[in-house]
Amino acid sequence: MTFTLACLMATQAHAALAQHPDLDLATAQRLANGSGCVAAVAVLDRGGNILVQQRGDGVGPHNTEAARLKAYTALSTKTPTRLFAERARNNPEAANLSSLGQLLLLGGGVPVYEGKQLVGAIGIAGAGGAEQDEACAIKATESVGLATHP
Repeated sequence: MTFTLACLMATQAHAALAQHPDLDLATAQRLANGSGCVAAVAVLDRGGNILVQQRGDGVGPHNTEAARLKAYTALSTKTPTRLFAERARNNPEAANLSSLGQLLLLGGGVPVYEGKQLVGAIGIAGAGGAEQDEACAIKATESVGLATHP
């Protein structure tokens, strides 16, 4: 009887946990290659872990870290980095956001959603400027059937 009660309680506790889709390595690789842009690319899972990071031929080495930071910023704020940077520039209370070492307030990072679930983020740097970087990130996300907003 005690064993049955313990199993029932464990099942009930497990059933209450939210279920989340995961961004897998194969999809992350398709994301990294889906923009058609020559750039540095970083794809993170929803926990902020790097799944794929690569740099195109001729792209400056500093762009590798910039791509990771853009992806991290988009993931942690659930906002495209170009929009987040614009909001920060226009809000005096947000002026200190640029001093946080893990945030990069520069376009090129977008959150990645499957339906309403945040599954990760992609950051692109070195494609020709913040606007171009963002366009590449959006194209990559759409190329695998995911979205940049819920």
